Order: sequence, then C-alpha cells, then structure tokens
Amino acid sequence: MNRRSFNMLAPVLGALLAIFSIVSPAWAQAALQVKFATSAGDFVVELYPDKAPKTVENFLQYVKDKHYDGTIFHRVIESFMVQGGGFDAKFSEKKGRAPVMHEGREALEKGGARNVVGTLAMARTNDPHSATAQFFINVKDNAFLDPTLIPPGDPVPKFEYQGKVYENTPRANLVNAPQLFGYTVFGKVISGMDVVNKIKATPTGAGGPFPTDVPKTPILINSATLVK
Repeated sequence: MNRRSFNMLAPVLGALLAIFSIVSPAWAQAALQVKFATSAGDFVVELYPDKAPKTVENFLQYVKDKHYDGTIFHRVIESFMVQGGGFDAKFSEKKGRAPVMHEGREALEKGGARNVVGTLAMARTNDPHSATAQFFINVKDNAFLDPTLIPPGDPVPKFEYQGKVYENTPRANLVNAPQLFGYTVFGKVISGMDVVNKIKATPTGAGGPFPTDVPKTPILINSATLVK
C-alpha cells in the first residue's frame, strides 16, 4: 500500500489473493508482542490474533522475513497517524506478498479494538482486500476509519450512515460497499508511546516521490522482532 490510501479517503467518505492460515491455537492464547527498534527510539506493540487472525499471521510473517528492517516511516501526519513498512531509506518500495483478506468487521464483532490512539492497523488502497505489509499507528481517535457493522436482516430494514437513513436495503449491497469496510485494527502500542509521539511531531515536507508528509529527518525502522 502507498500514500494513495489516505489521499483517497476524502472522496470515498464524501461519496459515500491469498488467504493466510489461521493463527495456531497456542498463538491465539498467548500475548504476542513485536518490538520496533527505530532511529527515534523503541516501542512495543501487542497483537490480537484472537480478533484478527489472518491479519496478525500476515504481519508476523513480514516480521519473521525481516521485511520491516531498514524501512522508514514515510508518511507522518501529527493530527492523524504515522505510516510505514513499505519503503526503504531511498524510497524504493519493498516487494510484498499477496494481499490479506480484510477482516476488520469480523474483528469488531469479536470485541476488537477501534481506531483509537495507539492502535495498530493495516494500510491499504481503496480496495478493502489490498493490505500487504504497510501499517499505521493512530495518533488520535479516528472513528471514521472504523469498519461499519451491518444490522441483521436481508433486506436490512433500517441502516443509518453519515446522517442518512436507508430502508430495506439488500444486505449484499451493504456488506460489499467499499466505504463501509474501514481499516483493520490488529494490535496496540503497549510501551514506547512517547517514541510514537516523537515520530508524529517530527517536521515533514517533500521526500522522494511524495510531495508532503515525509519526515525531513528519516525515521528508520532498524528492526522489528517478535519478543513474546
């Protein structure tokens, strides 16, 4: 995923494939933690394999493959999020594997987290099922990024979205509407949030192929390792 994902949020909101194996039972029961050692300091994220198993499995494979080592945070918006995991220090995009199926709505139905401060989510293009390696950390509560839960029924008797009420809508129309998928939260920063706040506050400008939001002093991910 590249910067297009968030650049295209405005028109989407205005207008209103490989599947990875399920995380093993042992992993589902244990707390999984990944440590990011960056040029701005270290932070640790805890993952939610019980809520978003495909997404966590996908993310952990990139960690095991050392994909994130040597990548940068290439998009930083202080009032929004910090995004990385896809480009090296020379702004060359790293090749990813096949996309992971979106499971944000299923995660929420299992009591998963929303896009609030400190949560970790997968970045993607406008295609809900396009997430590969890039991720972002929310640095404010971004409710508009949350998946929309669909009420029961087919047709759905009543559905409210962005101040409008829709009645007797075929369920498939809502389930498959791209603007209702949101972004899959699959973890949260549990230590080192001060480092994330340092990253979000770094001065930004143009860099490589990107006209804005690139840290003027590169924020490098030296390593991402499974620690628990």
